[in-house]
Parts: sequence; C-alpha cells; structure tokens
Amino acid sequence: MNEQQFIEALRAKGIDLSERQIEQFRTYFTELVEWNEKMNLTAITDEPSVYLKHFYDSISAAFYVDFSKEMTVCDVGAGAGFPSIPLKICYPHIELTIVDSLNKRITFLNHLADELQLENVHFVHARAEEFGKNKAYREQFDLVTARAVARLSVLSELCVPLVKKGGQFVAMKGAAGPEELIDAKSALNILGVELVEQFDFELPEEDSERTLYVFDKVKVTPKKYPRKPGTPNKSPL
Repeated sequence: MNEQQFIEALRAKGIDLSERQIEQFRTYFTELVEWNEKMNLTAITDEPSVYLKHFYDSISAAFYVDFSKEMTVCDVGAGAGFPSIPLKICYPHIELTIVDSLNKRITFLNHLADELQLENVHFVHARAEEFGKNKAYREQFDLVTARAVARLSVLSELCVPLVKKGGQFVAMKGAAGPEELIDAKSALNILGVELVEQFDFELPEEDSERTLYVFDKVKVTPKKYPRKPGTPNKSPL
C-alpha cells in the first residue's frame, strides 16, 4: 500500500486526511526507519508494508469505534506507537497515554511526538502490571487498547484495570482472536467487562484476518488485579 492508496483507502472509510496529517505520516515513516537502525522497533520497514501493516492496520480500529469525541485513551505496550499514534494523528483531540516497559521505546516516542508536534500525549516507562496499580492511572481512561501484545486472557488483566467504569477496552486481534476469546472468558468476567461488539474483517491487499473486540466496563476491577509483573503471563486467569 503506497501513500496514495493509503490516503484513498482511509477516505473510503470516511477519514479524509489533511495535508498536515499526510506529512505527519511521512515523518513518522522516516523517523521509524531511521531509529530502527539504532534500536529494534519493528521488523517491518519497507514503505508499502509500514503504511499497510502499521498505519492502516492501526487506524482500522476507528472504522468500528467512534474516536471523534473527546476522550482519554491509553495504549498498553505500544512499542513504536501502534495503534495509538496513527489514531492520534487522525484524531488530534484525543488525550493519549502510552505505557511501555522498554525505556528506549519511550525515548523514541518522545522524539516522535516532538517531530510530529503532537499535543496531549504522555509516555510512561513502566511494566503494565505496576502501571495498573498506580492510582493516577487506574480506572482513569475512557478507552484502553492494545495490539499484538499478548493473548487476550493475559492482555485483559493488563488493560481492563485502567478502564474507568462505563469505559471501553478495545482489543485488536488477528486470526487467533476467536480462540483467545474462549480462553479469556473467565478473566474478562473477573475483571469486570462484557463483550458488546465483535468485528471481523480482512486487511486489504494481503487479506490477513483481523478481529476487533469491544468490551464495556460494567463493574470496578477487584483491587488485587493486575497481579505482580510476570504473573499474568505465567498463569492467566
């Protein structure tokens, strides 16, 4: 997917990029490739693949979830900024917080935010398990999302404690999504969310399967979750 195809594909979904936004994506691509030579941010560095598998794929959440309103968003384990930075470029009014366990990624994201002139962005170096226990962040966000971080049974324990009651947890998954959802049923119930919508679609050009799960936070998460770092991964709920 080249830049023009990216612009047209988004327009077909009702997202009309301004010249400034198009330039921001160009800068994002350039910075990603340059920094990737110094640190391992992504295995995907050729322009058509970045525009499809990182930019377009990240923004696909907005085809099904309304990002047009004022909201606080947290992205858990965003790595090089996916999916939240492409969403922030398209919806600059979002107040965005990214948490990542690797400080070098946070350094990149701070630099990127300066280059893209993003406002209302916050980058926190922390393990998600510790972040979710911090009163400054726990149950503070309208929407929490993550892409390619962990299986849903693990991911839910990292994300749901951050969602305010009445807010949403949006999980971006691939072909294994339905299987992960079955495994995560107990965890989702314990943590206080209910599945309200599921969207199955294919990424254009390569036709790889995607599933987007939207969960509503219906009750406060018990205080003991998330458990200490490493535990959710070793023994999922």
